[in-house]
Amino acid sequence: MNSSPVSAPYTEPWLRGTHTDVPAVGRAVLHALELALDDIRKWTDGLTDTEVHAQPLGLSAVSFHIKHIARSTDRILTYAEGGQLTPDQLAAMKAEQAGAETLAELLAELESAFSSAETRVRTLAGGNYDELRGVGRKQLPTSMGGALIHVADHTQRHTGQVVTTAKLLRALRAEA
Repeated sequence: MNSSPVSAPYTEPWLRGTHTDVPAVGRAVLHALELALDDIRKWTDGLTDTEVHAQPLGLSAVSFHIKHIARSTDRILTYAEGGQLTPDQLAAMKAEQAGAETLAELLAELESAFSSAETRVRTLAGGNYDELRGVGRKQLPTSMGGALIHVADHTQRHTGQVVTTAKLLRALRAEA
């Protein structure tokens, strides 16, 4: 957060009065995605492309978490829609640990994924949250609503890891 007297205080997405046309569960998911993007932008700002791929103290790289958030959001929404993963989605999942993308490229992928997710969540939000869904090859049981909620909680879990790793990278830089 910027403490400059000319900047407005930060208001979390759920308090902005947005997405009022979307039922509450879908709206909460959209707000969680917006909060994640806000936090990731804030805490990765100023990191170098090298730092984004670093694994300080054995932690997963910021780059991994950003790719994982983007791609897992797509996968979980596929399950929420009643689908199964495509070969392209499976290949993208396997490639989450690899790559040399710049921070700008990683953020662009995340923004694109969240833009697509908004459309998909809006479509799902008016549906039957109790409708059964199968996840993975074993078709583990969940519901459409359970999958939607998991988009939000899974995104927030990995966003927390991005923030923590980014803070550690900054601290290590300051000590050097």
